[in-house]
Amino acid sequence: MAQAGVASSSAPVTLTVVIVSYNTRIMTLKALETLYQHTHATRFDCVVLDNASSDGSADAIASAFPQVQLIRAPQNLGFARGNNLAALDCASDYVLLLNPDTELQDEAIDRLIDFARLYPKAGIWGGRTVFANGALNIASCWARPTLVSLLFKATGVSTALTKNRFFNPEAYGGWARDTVRQVDIVVGCFLLIEASLWRRLGGFSPKYFMYGEDADLCLRARAFGYHPMITPNAQIVHHVGASTSRTEAKAIAVMTSRASLIRDHWPKSHRGAGIFLMWLWSATRYLATRPLIASNRADRRARAAHWAAVWTARKLWLQGYD
Repeated sequence: MAQAGVASSSAPVTLTVVIVSYNTRIMTLKALETLYQHTHATRFDCVVLDNASSDGSADAIASAFPQVQLIRAPQNLGFARGNNLAALDCASDYVLLLNPDTELQDEAIDRLIDFARLYPKAGIWGGRTVFANGALNIASCWARPTLVSLLFKATGVSTALTKNRFFNPEAYGGWARDTVRQVDIVVGCFLLIEASLWRRLGGFSPKYFMYGEDADLCLRARAFGYHPMITPNAQIVHHVGASTSRTEAKAIAVMTSRASLIRDHWPKSHRGAGIFLMWLWSATRYLATRPLIASNRADRRARAAHWAAVWTARKLWLQGYD
């Protein structure tokens, strides 16, 4: 493993930090800079797997951070397989999955490790995420999708009432991520997991090439009796989506992962209804945004194109990942 960061050089390594990068050279360097700048009490190793970036990421990381163990993937393995490979030889007590488009703040890792030790039965832990301007980014955690939550999405109710905890249950509507709480899903941008649980689960399911792998991981952990938790005291900046340039491609990948979660984690009796609600969700958005094609505003035209692309690809994403 690479040279460990911080704490006494004789202390055992507590944590392995895993970063999977893809054409995010500047952001990855910043993530690593803040990782070492804001982690003081936790002795850690850091492994970066570069998914065959074309922007010089691997060379820049090797030059600026020689203490990092760098793995140069010959091709884009995706987020799930990339993390699995990077964490394969982990010998620490914990594994932290950290996105390359993040910046750590105020001893976030030290505080998250303390939180994990305080609530060991959670198995998986996460913190609070904010945007670069300091505004809350709610995407640090989610509730699992259900028939009710998909119905509210399909009918547009959850979009209209985003802050309502009943009508927007997947986003925990109205919760500012400012309290300690059990959640269904900790997002993989800043996800701490007990190393023994990571191995027990076999890491991420490789079928989830991009998006949904963290939800699948957390739901499988919950099936073993673990209860993932969030703390507001460990905060990071998450710039969101830096490695996905095409919003339509991202949307289709997200829809594919959601269909996969329904097929993998829902009772058989509910799956058909869940897939239908996914279809209905895309159909209603497609029809509602058709008039926007002729709009004078570029953002409205882009929204129409977005849902047109999702609707056109419905036969693909409704099947989920193989």
